[in-house]
Amino acid sequence: MAIQFSGERVRTPADNGRETRATAMRELILAACVGVACLQLPVARAADQGVTLNFVNTEVEAVVRAVAEFTGRTFIVDPRIKGTINLSIERALSRTQALAALTAALRMQGYAVVDSGGIMRVIPEADAKLQGGAVQIGRAGRAGRGDEVVTQIFRLNYESAANLVQVLRPLIAPNNTINAYPGNNTLVITDYSENVRRIARIIAAIDTPAGSDIDVIQLKHAIASDIAVLLVRLLETSAQGGDVSQRVSVLAEPSSNSLLIRSVSDARVKLVRELIAKLDQPAAVSGNVHVVHLKNAEAAQLARTLLGVGGSTSSSSSGAVPVAAQAGQPGQPGQPVQPPRPAGVTGASASGQVGGAQIQADSTTNTLIVTAPEAVYRQLRGVIDLLDVRRAQVLIESLIVEVSSDQAAEFGIQWMGGLQNVGGSQAAAVGGTNFGGAGQNIFGAAQNFASVGKGINIGVIRGQVTLAGVGTVTNLQMLARALEQNSRANILSTPNILTLDNEEAKIVVGKNVPFVTGQYTNTGANSGAAVNPFQTIERRDVGLTLRVRPQISEGGTVKLAIYQEVSSVQDLTNVAGIVTNKRSIDTNVLVDDGAIVVLGGLVEDSVVESAEKVPFLGDIPFLGALFRYETRKQQKTNLMVFLRPYVVRDERTSGSLTLDRYEYMRALEDQAKPSSRLALPDMTQPVLPPLSSPTAPPGTPAAVQPAANPAAVPAELR
Repeated sequence: MAIQFSGERVRTPADNGRETRATAMRELILAACVGVACLQLPVARAADQGVTLNFVNTEVEAVVRAVAEFTGRTFIVDPRIKGTINLSIERALSRTQALAALTAALRMQGYAVVDSGGIMRVIPEADAKLQGGAVQIGRAGRAGRGDEVVTQIFRLNYESAANLVQVLRPLIAPNNTINAYPGNNTLVITDYSENVRRIARIIAAIDTPAGSDIDVIQLKHAIASDIAVLLVRLLETSAQGGDVSQRVSVLAEPSSNSLLIRSVSDARVKLVRELIAKLDQPAAVSGNVHVVHLKNAEAAQLARTLLGVGGSTSSSSSGAVPVAAQAGQPGQPGQPVQPPRPAGVTGASASGQVGGAQIQADSTTNTLIVTAPEAVYRQLRGVIDLLDVRRAQVLIESLIVEVSSDQAAEFGIQWMGGLQNVGGSQAAAVGGTNFGGAGQNIFGAAQNFASVGKGINIGVIRGQVTLAGVGTVTNLQMLARALEQNSRANILSTPNILTLDNEEAKIVVGKNVPFVTGQYTNTGANSGAAVNPFQTIERRDVGLTLRVRPQISEGGTVKLAIYQEVSSVQDLTNVAGIVTNKRSIDTNVLVDDGAIVVLGGLVEDSVVESAEKVPFLGDIPFLGALFRYETRKQQKTNLMVFLRPYVVRDERTSGSLTLDRYEYMRALEDQAKPSSRLALPDMTQPVLPPLSSPTAPPGTPAAVQPAANPAAVPAELR
């Protein structure tokens, strides 16, 4: 026998009184049905019989109470849950099936059932992730109801948790969450149990080793570095659309003449193995002459390095190369070795013998021509490949910060009396005070009042007076001056320079100023002699100079030999020549990669005070100011020089630094755009174009060395 739960909502015409009676009748019928069911539940539990559900437009809370009585579970309904639900199943259901049917129906309504300590709470789905649901660790998890909200923790072994979030986010319900914890590469997912189990299967399929282990293929006939270059060019053109699964990494190991191969796709690795087997064949043309194309090193410098091991060498700056002396074996006494020519000499070539091999450097094509038997060539080629590596670079940022403050003040009163009758027949007495230099004293102001310096100038004039040897001047009886000056400067210079490891670099930003070093004028013995004046001038750089030589150690520490100079022109009117200010640092420091170090600085604070006064009278309180002239000047200078090196070992780091500086300059140019004016035409300022990596058009084949045999290339890689 099956127990049937049912409930129907009575629908009547829209009459207020009848609607009220119908609602009351509906609640009575529902209560009666629930009561009858409750009386028969003990029988159903004893006989372990099922129940059929038939709820049509029934209140959610009433349906939950009915299922709670049948399953024996305790339910709590959130007060925010309102409305009706349809749950009609004709066949008999067990307690577990009835609970699953209820949770499925509630989920369709936007509600969730969370089991917290045996209490089933019916809450809105958006709040389910915040309630005390089950927490499972590992990918297996415990078996539970499909509509139960659980939290699962996945610990990944190979893939990145942050990358998987982008893949799995669309598979999670909008109200539930997925988060990545990079600390231990873990995913935390809160969702319905059935969906979590599906996601666990997806993670198990994705979180696998990226391809097979690194394959090491030792070559028997070919040179590993040559085959690696050929394979890289060929595989770059064969990868379709930049698909990561189609990429193959190939590296050469010169000491064992082996190739290291790694790829996500086992099929690609197999194809590369087949291609290497076809290319690793004995040379078709016999001979002892080999041409080695260098990638990073300079041919002439590398040849001199190889020959300096113990061979004879000769160098020439012209196209003709002298033949090396071959008397005796290399390294024996009596065979002088010429000192190495400095690197970077255009057109320089070098040749010589070492270990039974003849080496010729061609600077034009940056190649080495090696004439040697196959066994000797292989040994020499291993050394060449170890030396022909990409040299690290160092980007040096130098920060020069100078903050200066100058204050000056002057105050004084000057007077002159008894000039009324000067130049006449009667005797006159003259007296007064005269302080300061040109543009400050009363005599200069009397001759030309416009020559008085800056500041406030107050005077008393009484006509004019004639002075012997001077002429008629203004009769200036009294002059009062007051001046205060303040100046502040904040200068920041950031010269940056990029150079190779152990190579000196120099940057100069400033002016080329002429300095007179000598002059001559021939006036002749008489007025009719020819005059031939001339001057000798030497030009010097005045401004900011940075000269640096970095040396990178194995631990990443950078040793820097630095000379930094900041100079400026102070005075152009000096009769002896131009006066310049100069601040320079010449030092050697050790700095970690990316760290900031202070090279040195200057902290200067000076106060100069001067007073000119009439003896005794200038010391009288208050009245003494009429007989004094005082000046004060304070100068503060704070100069600090900082330095930060960045080691650039690969193209990715170099491109990142270049892009950062490039975008910074583009932003500055955009800020310097001229504003619009009504009376002026709009003009666009020059702006750097967007920086983008050059890409070859689709279908453009990469250059392949002529030594490759097209027939040896599988059709899948063509």
